[in-house]
Amino acid sequence: MSTELRSRPAASGPAAGAGHAPRWRSSIGLKIIMAVSGIALVGFIVAHMAGNLHVFEGPERMNEYAEGLRTFGEPLLPRESLLWAMRLGLIAAAAAHIASSVALTRRASRARPVKYASRKAARGEAAHAAATMRWGAIVIAAFVVWHLLDLTFRAVNPVKDVPDAYGAVVATFAPERWPVTVFYLAALVALGFHLRHGIWSAVQTIAGPSAVWRRRWRAAALVTAVTVVAGFAAVPLAVSFGLVS
Repeated sequence: MSTELRSRPAASGPAAGAGHAPRWRSSIGLKIIMAVSGIALVGFIVAHMAGNLHVFEGPERMNEYAEGLRTFGEPLLPRESLLWAMRLGLIAAAAAHIASSVALTRRASRARPVKYASRKAARGEAAHAAATMRWGAIVIAAFVVWHLLDLTFRAVNPVKDVPDAYGAVVATFAPERWPVTVFYLAALVALGFHLRHGIWSAVQTIAGPSAVWRRRWRAAALVTAVTVVAGFAAVPLAVSFGLVS
């Protein structure tokens, strides 16, 4: 579903503003919340991908990087302060993103209870983009739960030693655990589609439609999605094929 904004004539008369929801609860406000929270999540995803690539530098560098995240700010700040700040920020961004998305979807359904028999996708919008975004979000959410259990809390990871981040990554993508790798790659495909459409829609929401920049932003969204998917996929594939062990 495209989030392109379209101008509408302003209401007039004494009742023009009476009883209206606050700006942030309007459709435009919700779209802006979804866009801004989505951009925050994309920033984390890109940083997380870059951090994962330390695995190619060997166990010492990877574990140093992971330990650096846990000890950032010591002794002025408690251990893992940075990680908890990031976790809380991610929870807030994800909650805002999901809540605004659900609210917009329900609002659209109430506005048109009978679906279009056929609807041509907006320029820059892939066919069936709305369905792809919804189902992709479910796959991504399921993956996040598994990822936390596997590499954060180590509940389902063979390596229980928290400082050994490198060992945990190698263990989770070991050849004998190929179903995990397949699930990981499938989630990355869903993430790629979500990023491509989400980034383009966020730009449309914040900056508005522009014939000059539309094609450039669409290309930038595609490049970002492909880069993120390739960067994340490089690690499990390298472990599975023995390039990292």
